[in-house]
Amino acid sequence: MSTPLLALHDVSRHYRTQAGTVRALDGVSLAVRRGETLGLVGESGCGKSTVARIAMRLISPDAGRVVLDGEDITARRGHALRPVRSRLQMVFQDPAASLNPRVAIGRALEEPLIVHRRGNAAERRERVAWAMARVGLRPEFAARLPHELSGGQRQRVAIARALMLQPDLIVCDEAVSALDVSIRAQVLNLLLELRQAFGMAYLFISHDLSVVRHMSDRIAVMYLGQVVEIGERDAVWNAPAHPYTRALIAAAPSANPAARTQPRALLEGDLPSPLDPPPGCRFHTRCPYAAARCREAAPELREGSPGHWVACHFS
Repeated sequence: MSTPLLALHDVSRHYRTQAGTVRALDGVSLAVRRGETLGLVGESGCGKSTVARIAMRLISPDAGRVVLDGEDITARRGHALRPVRSRLQMVFQDPAASLNPRVAIGRALEEPLIVHRRGNAAERRERVAWAMARVGLRPEFAARLPHELSGGQRQRVAIARALMLQPDLIVCDEAVSALDVSIRAQVLNLLLELRQAFGMAYLFISHDLSVVRHMSDRIAVMYLGQVVEIGERDAVWNAPAHPYTRALIAAAPSANPAARTQPRALLEGDLPSPLDPPPGCRFHTRCPYAAARCREAAPELREGSPGHWVACHFS
């Protein structure tokens, strides 16, 4: 098997607060292959954004390793991360918050080239014009400030900025959740077109399973800081092996409810607190199939069928 582009190996991250220790991630392992889109789904608070920030090396894990193209980058700091930054880019959920309100769009797009010392002034202007054209922004937008653009246009700016250094991987952290439905479809299609044109990979993070299904080659499902299922998109969607995945799919809105592949079985109870996760399987407090074993021993990810992994004692 070829070396994955980006891999997280047994990564954990805990946050110490006045109320106690928040176990945001516990032993998460993921791999993104070259040119693929790996979708990451789960309820709010399950640790998806922490995965994104660790993958980007914006924060460091407490344990585990981050490996880029076969090279361990976990211990890199400061200037040693500069070559990594050009290969990994991120599109955040709120484009208004991720763009400097006092900096014109053209300058915001040029800044990555300046920081990484790419090209002269004329070449950088040409690159900015190219990126704006690729994401469907008119040339005159280069002189505008972010507040003069719509939400969809600002997110296109964020995508264009991520393209400036021609990265190998773009992490999209809830990149379309703040957009109107019609604009959301345009941005999703734009991301698909850019992937086809440039062969980049995506780590696509969302709580919306239907969007992830549309975008992804493989899907990973997280629950309370752990990966509970991962596999090829159609295998996870059509034959989910974990009861949490089945509940997520059953709860997803459908234009044709009669065509549902999973019976509708809504979860009972609230998501447990990451300050005090349940012992054993973390899902056992909401699982209709939980047994004594589930309350005592945490299941490990096992390969049930080729490429389809699940953490469940009874999968």
